[in-house]
Amino acid sequence: MALKDNILRFTKRQIDDAGRLLINANATAAEKETALEILSNFRACHAYPINTFQATLRTKLNKLNKEYLVSQRLKRTPSMLFKLERYPQMRLSQMQDIGGLRAILPSMDEVNQIITVYKNTPLQHERKSEKDYILTPKDSGYRCYHIVYRYKNKINPNYDGLMIELQVRTRLQHAWATAVETMGTFIDHSLKSSQGPQEWLDFFSLVGNAFAYIEGTPTLERYINLNRDQVFDQVRSEAIRLQVVAQLAGFSQVIANIETDKKQGSLHLVTLDILNKEVRIKTYSKSSIESASVEYLREESLITDNNKVQVVLVSSDSLDNLRKAYPSYFLDTQEFIKTLEKIINSPNNAWSTTAS
Repeated sequence: MALKDNILRFTKRQIDDAGRLLINANATAAEKETALEILSNFRACHAYPINTFQATLRTKLNKLNKEYLVSQRLKRTPSMLFKLERYPQMRLSQMQDIGGLRAILPSMDEVNQIITVYKNTPLQHERKSEKDYILTPKDSGYRCYHIVYRYKNKINPNYDGLMIELQVRTRLQHAWATAVETMGTFIDHSLKSSQGPQEWLDFFSLVGNAFAYIEGTPTLERYINLNRDQVFDQVRSEAIRLQVVAQLAGFSQVIANIETDKKQGSLHLVTLDILNKEVRIKTYSKSSIESASVEYLREESLITDNNKVQVVLVSSDSLDNLRKAYPSYFLDTQEFIKTLEKIINSPNNAWSTTAS
């Protein structure tokens, strides 16, 4: 079965059946191969709606006249399958974050401004759900604002019904998430999904709480008996005990080579290969989404339990912005380390209640 374009070629029932087959240990190799091609086509179809949303997002951010970073990605197959296994009632056709769009802003002031703009501006797309993980953070320490839209376009209805998730976060919240993903890569646990050693889950939850004090956002109920200074003291103690700064700084030295094909385009297939100590980047034009998606699936099929390879298809207007938007794929945790070292080395009274 060859995929020729990125128009949705399968029914919702076929897509949902493919999702079930891919997590079924008894499915045959042939069944899984067909199911993966269905998943690949379904995933690739999200590229057009994401591009539409990105153009709108940039327009709104430009009107605010603020510094920002915008990125988009198509969800990795392992992440999709993990989600289907974790939530047995979930249907692949209804997964809300296969197409993800993210805005990273300097501070909570800008985050609140763009959220207000979206809340007060009618769109032709249906706003399906909102989750404010800044006002009500996850116990893991994760903080971000999520809005899910169901795509609708009278001019091009081919993609109607597909869902796109918009995430809005600050640079500090992004730095926290990057450090979680990077540490998870090296200890071989999905810390961002609250899987892994409890001491690391507790550490990042604690640091997320310290960062909330820095930004003046709500803290977690689990730390209700600790004031800001006590949280900072615990962060210092745990960071030193776990040698967090040394470990994260060491990870950044692992990548000995960043290999690019030097082609022009805004679609980038990024492969983080820990075993061979390199990052490989293949670049495609927007019109080559189907070719990129097929290669994405091929690269994913090569992943084994032993090679520790991570691959993702993202969009960015430059390689420099690609690295800023997806620093975990370059093992770059400088922003997190800088803030953590400030907590470790500065007296508590050196901090204001908002980010400096």
